[in-house]
Amino acid sequence: MILPKMKTIKLLTGWVLIGLLLSLEAHGQYQLETLAGKPFNNITLEASLKPFKINEKAYIRAVAKEMFVQWQSLLRHADTVSIMLWTGDGSEILDYEGRMGQPLEWARYMGNPNTEHEVGSGPEELSIHERAFLYVDDPPKFTYGDLRFIIQALKEEGRQVTGKPIQVGATFDPGPEFAKSEFKYQKHPEILGGNAMGHKTFVNCYAVLNGDRDKYAGFPTGIPDQTPFGTFFGRQSQHFLTDLAFDFIWLSNGFGFGAEGWSSTGAIFDGKGFRQDQLAEFSHKVLGFWKLFRQECPDFPIQTRGTNLSVGADLARDAVDLRAIYDGGFNMLPPPNSPWAALDGDFGLELVGYLSRMAELPDNRFLFRYYTHDPWWLNSPWLDRYGREPHDIYLPMAVSRIDSNGNVAVPTHLSFLTIDDTYGNMPTQVPDEVIPHILKARYDQPTAPGPLVWVYPFDEYHDWAYDHRDRLPEVYYGDWFIRQAINNGFPLNTVISTTSFRSVVARSPHFFKESMLVTIAPDAGSSLEKDLISFVQGGGKLIVFGPVDHSSDSFRELLNLKNETPLSGEFTVDLKRQPDQLENDFPRLLNHRELFSGGGFRTVVNNTADPYTKVLAQATQEGQTRDAAWVRADPAWKGGQVAYVRGTNSSNFTGGRLLTPDNPEKYFTGPLLLRYVLEAFGTTLAIDKQSPEVKSPVLTIARSNNAFIFSGYHPNSTVRQRMKFKQGAPLLLGLETVLADSCSTYTLPTAWNRECRIFIEQGEGMVSHKELHSGQRGIKKRYSVSGLNRATVRVYAADDVDEQHFHAYVNAGYPWKKGHARFERKDDELGNYFLLTDVTGTLVVSW
Repeated sequence: MILPKMKTIKLLTGWVLIGLLLSLEAHGQYQLETLAGKPFNNITLEASLKPFKINEKAYIRAVAKEMFVQWQSLLRHADTVSIMLWTGDGSEILDYEGRMGQPLEWARYMGNPNTEHEVGSGPEELSIHERAFLYVDDPPKFTYGDLRFIIQALKEEGRQVTGKPIQVGATFDPGPEFAKSEFKYQKHPEILGGNAMGHKTFVNCYAVLNGDRDKYAGFPTGIPDQTPFGTFFGRQSQHFLTDLAFDFIWLSNGFGFGAEGWSSTGAIFDGKGFRQDQLAEFSHKVLGFWKLFRQECPDFPIQTRGTNLSVGADLARDAVDLRAIYDGGFNMLPPPNSPWAALDGDFGLELVGYLSRMAELPDNRFLFRYYTHDPWWLNSPWLDRYGREPHDIYLPMAVSRIDSNGNVAVPTHLSFLTIDDTYGNMPTQVPDEVIPHILKARYDQPTAPGPLVWVYPFDEYHDWAYDHRDRLPEVYYGDWFIRQAINNGFPLNTVISTTSFRSVVARSPHFFKESMLVTIAPDAGSSLEKDLISFVQGGGKLIVFGPVDHSSDSFRELLNLKNETPLSGEFTVDLKRQPDQLENDFPRLLNHRELFSGGGFRTVVNNTADPYTKVLAQATQEGQTRDAAWVRADPAWKGGQVAYVRGTNSSNFTGGRLLTPDNPEKYFTGPLLLRYVLEAFGTTLAIDKQSPEVKSPVLTIARSNNAFIFSGYHPNSTVRQRMKFKQGAPLLLGLETVLADSCSTYTLPTAWNRECRIFIEQGEGMVSHKELHSGQRGIKKRYSVSGLNRATVRVYAADDVDEQHFHAYVNAGYPWKKGHARFERKDDELGNYFLLTDVTGTLVVSW
């Protein structure tokens, strides 16, 4: 196609021109503006075969085309586009004989087809987890050759629509979902373990197969007895992926990461204790699967779902040595965020798992995955579980990692589970509504460390787990504690590993000058210990949580801490200050279970006469007091501060999948102290609600192009938030606020995402913050703040704005010739901003 002459283009209507340019872009001859500097390496549309309701080539091609057309406004922001096919449950790989004419068992069901009840049979009261139905009355029949044609059609039609390279991936699920599996549940039940969907229902990656004499593509004379499953699965995958022209494989639902992907217990932890002596053996088995698989299937890229949990929890409960897996050179994409937050609302666990697994990576790639439809279980999360609210977009897409060079990294890959629903329909409403939120979150992607940075002990946890000093409870505890802190309003969304942290501060000691770091107590004499001490003494802000049993005298002196006899059980809590306001106050009973809290409660302030130490919370049991939280700020530290929170997990194993939080009507929630201690650093994030059992908001605060991007999930919309930073009260763009006790106050909806570039300090009153149109050549942004009364205002303009391009007006209007206000540019511990003082009335700023 030849690009028309400019004169011809001018004659075209706007819509025709847009259509032409999109067509040219699809053919690689014209590039429209995309997410500048922010395109995804790959966007994956996951789909079952259900949309292909008729096994006819023209119909298959039409459906394939529609898949890409629906998502085109997003796909244009990717370098490569993929389709990940949920053909069956993965048994189509295990059963493959090498014949294109072989009939294909595929996921043509709703519900679980691998139960004692035949599909479509049984009493009416059976749930779809107890019995499956066909998704349509007469689903099509497919062979492996038909599947190969579907893959070919997807690649050809996708290329035509998008102009991008198209890849297609296969999937393997270890469980009983999606399709009938004679291989798993009749021929080879010896490979089953785990209890995710009933006793021994999931394939164990390090299982060993009994022999059989059936024909398989990789084993034409049958499976030899005692063949490792990794060997069999790897060889079958190599044949299946090659013969059908797949480009990669996805390992689902924790497969490859231990024996139990969903539970808080596993091969090492049974809910009552840790089997330290078996950790190395089971870790070796898990790693052995990856090695065996790669011996047979060496080159196809691997993508992974991972577990529902986190690095520390997986390591301590199920022997998942993620460091060894990452270092194995297996050409794998690390596990993304879990989709389970859509089902259980546990966004703290989703974010903890996501952050911990990206702290270190095999390379620079990682994935964000969003749950739009479920093609098996009669739910479409965007439409029902989320209620069309985008909290599970804005919260995890506010997450970022910092690498060893100080680069702020965001997801390189994006995936949607799935684009079709249980009935095989692809409602256009879903991409039409979801895509704008995805793009907005990407435009607002983090470009700098957030106000809170988790310095994650990725290497320490792996070292501690195997050093036989009985530290598995400590490894297990840390991530669960942070999970509950996030679920109770602790705004954590930036992570850096301890190893990368040491590298960054060695080159740039003030890299984190605007952030508060959160981490565990380091080992005595370690490089981390020395760097944390130097960080605080050089002016840094640090929050330490957890036991301090292995640190040196120097670190304990920094904290002004000593250890007494460990105690456990119920304590009475004394809070020196409680930021939250409740009609029915928090209980004062705290349950510290040493098994779930990294040991007993033994920390106290060493020198109570130290004028630079302020105790914030104490816990008392039968006359014995332990200090639960305190802050220390020695003037010699150049503004540096350190806070310590012992940290009670406030949860227990009660037999379910996850640890169960303590009843908030009976027990004080220990992880609340992590948010309360922020007041000592000048940050108030208070929650006003009716009673303790009302769920608290989940909050993230990202930094993007010098703005503060606030995102939240309010499971209860009656809750009010009060916020104040050292910079002042944050003003959320487009909203009004009533200032109270120097805080801005907001009652917000279930899901929200707002930019903040302006903070104010003033007395009480109502303040409004709006965006105005430019109306002036050279001006990109214009904002107004009204209701100011002798206010101090800090304006965080875009990163590249200097004094010559910043403008401020008080009580003035168009054409902006009068009312110029004086301002001063600052670059200090509060960041890069413009300062205005004693402002009354309406302030307008622009650049």
